[in-house]
Amino acid sequence: MTAKGEKNSKIDPYFRKLKKWKEEFELLREIVLDCGVTEEFKWMHPCYTFDDKNIVLIHGFKDYCALLFHKGALLKDPHGILIQQTENVQAARQIRFTNAQAIDEMQLILKSYIDEAIAVEKAGLQVEYKKNTEYSIPEELENKFVEVPDLKTAFEALTPGRQRAYLLYFSSAKQSKTRESRIEKYFVHILNGKGIDD
Repeated sequence: MTAKGEKNSKIDPYFRKLKKWKEEFELLREIVLDCGVTEEFKWMHPCYTFDDKNIVLIHGFKDYCALLFHKGALLKDPHGILIQQTENVQAARQIRFTNAQAIDEMQLILKSYIDEAIAVEKAGLQVEYKKNTEYSIPEELENKFVEVPDLKTAFEALTPGRQRAYLLYFSSAKQSKTRESRIEKYFVHILNGKGIDD
């Protein structure tokens, strides 16, 4: 187990291999670690935890890289920089960057947001999820979310289309046992951020 605030050597190769956003990721890594969190690797990304609770994740896209706050919806966001990826994402929020200079200039702000995210976890605050009326989550999946919180986080990070495809497939089984086996079958798939057809 890596000590709080220290680089996890198991993740070093990931940072070394980066082709895109290399400088940005290194800078974000230092800023986040400065806040006394533990560096781990989840969902194929550097993920930072506090007392085993997910605080923030570093991830890159084609046009930007971002810090993803798992419970970003609970942060005060005085600077108005948190972005909700899609309207279906209820808890997570991103702060996006397109260059290292922007990250450098925002160091203090970013640390204050990370500190607040840690405080949210320490206080045991929870995001109140609105039920999506479009499609319902089968009970078997809800139970699995409780059992494996990481699955819930990974599921919510999927695009709305991917979520819908899974929910339709899981719900279409008549028997609970079949629904459970379908969920088991795609468990790792979801954790890896993949859709049903990926």
